[in-house]
Amino acid sequence: MNAEITFLSGLPRTGSTLLTSILSQNPDIHTEGNSALCQLMWDMQVSCWETQQIHNKPNITDDLLTSIPKVFYNGVEGHIIDKCRSWTLPANLELIDKYITKSPKIIVMLRPILDIVKSFVFIREANGWKNPEVGLLDEGSEPIMRSLDGIKHAKSIDSGQFLYVWYDELINNPEEIIKNIYNFCGWEKFKHTFNDIKNLTPERDDLIGLIGLHDIRPELKRRNIDVNISEELYNKAVQLDKEMGTP
Repeated sequence: MNAEITFLSGLPRTGSTLLTSILSQNPDIHTEGNSALCQLMWDMQVSCWETQQIHNKPNITDDLLTSIPKVFYNGVEGHIIDKCRSWTLPANLELIDKYITKSPKIIVMLRPILDIVKSFVFIREANGWKNPEVGLLDEGSEPIMRSLDGIKHAKSIDSGQFLYVWYDELINNPEEIIKNIYNFCGWEKFKHTFNDIKNLTPERDDLIGLIGLHDIRPELKRRNIDVNISEELYNKAVQLDKEMGTP
């Protein structure tokens, strides 16, 4: 691997697929869909912890974990955007610090929780879910609450390694957001376009019963989602937005 990794994390339904599709217009930037790198490193670490036979080989865990990003991105050059909502969780930030880089650049995608909830309800209803609200804001649940825990942690330790990008700002002022990302990452300037946007690495949304979850439109435009949600879910989302300091 002859490339540097920038990490893309944050909440779901915040435009991360849209952002990576825009950034991939630059031939020096390598983007994919949701990355398995974080999970592979975590699984290897756990496996090493649980394998008694390697406890007398003190360097093997470090060597194995250090090798995973190099193997995963073998042959890739330039700038890598590794997309995973879990990167901001404490244990995964430790993986970055110990095995990838001690000077990480992490882009964190944000959006009001209420908007995220409505977006999930909308797409679940479109896929025929009988109870589209189930589990959305349960404590510790995926994909919203665990990601929110990671964001809270990131804000508590932020010393300049995080760049926060709000969905509305990406839609309303994409040139400024892209400029901020380039400055944050220290990349050479590139002229991006914001029409005829293409997702070159589509996800298998059918496997999770949410066809269309990662679809993007060719032009930047906010979709107005009109769905009814329960009072309980609405109030919980509003409270979480207050805690997050949503503007």
